[in-house]
Amino acid sequence: MPEIVVDGRRLYYEVHGAGEDRPRMVAMGGWGTYCHGRLGDLPRAAVADFEVVVLDYRGLGESEDRPDAEASTGSYADDVAALLDHLGGRSDTAVHVLGMVGMGACIGQELAIRRPDLVRSLFMTGSWAYADAALSDQLTMLRRVHQELGFAAFQMLCASLSFAPAFYDRHRDRLLGPAGAWGDLAGHADAHGRLVEACLGHDTRERLGAIQVPAFVLHAGRDPITTVDHTGLLAELLSDAREETWWDASHVIAGKEQKMRLDALLRAFYAEVGELAPAS
Repeated sequence: MPEIVVDGRRLYYEVHGAGEDRPRMVAMGGWGTYCHGRLGDLPRAAVADFEVVVLDYRGLGESEDRPDAEASTGSYADDVAALLDHLGGRSDTAVHVLGMVGMGACIGQELAIRRPDLVRSLFMTGSWAYADAALSDQLTMLRRVHQELGFAAFQMLCASLSFAPAFYDRHRDRLLGPAGAWGDLAGHADAHGRLVEACLGHDTRERLGAIQVPAFVLHAGRDPITTVDHTGLLAELLSDAREETWWDASHVIAGKEQKMRLDALLRAFYAEVGELAPAS
């Protein structure tokens, strides 16, 4: 089992597509993992073009947590930094950070601020610079639903908010249930509570200008959680940000057409920053 020990806790990770000829990427999502057979949830462009590092957040999957450990996006970023230091093995240890659907992008911000030597670029969807009252209340209520009504009620509410209505209508049976969306949180309400705690405390407004690497912020016009206002402030405060608005996208980029567009967008961004050859 690939793991390291950080502050006395086991941290589980996976490396896919390893090779010195492939640039390295760390891919992180929201309240879940891309490990344990879930790599297919990532954009195909990431899996096809990069050596991809994924990990279980504390308390989920095979990673351990301690109730006395700090729960903040900065502390999760420290976990990622420890993992990258452990992996090493390259003359250039900096990686591309792909933060999909919220918290992973927030952790990426903290990583770029705390350890600029480890980050080459940031690509972010569904993210924020700080949790305002509306976002804080939504995240708090999602946590309460999970803790007070159970995982099934939380999953139904979260999925119905996060996917575009037409997609949710067509795929509801697949999105709900033990193998559905946010299935990693089933039976882990306490770990979910700590993830929410980290999200609520995230605030990089005064520090985003220190990030000097190229960044891309994707705005989702139909996202009721991390709205265009949230992602717009993030792009505004970054010193080297590209941005694009998809008015038909919700919190989770889903469906064949949107996934193909995302692949093209990723490849164009990485070509611009000099990592991949431009598409012919």
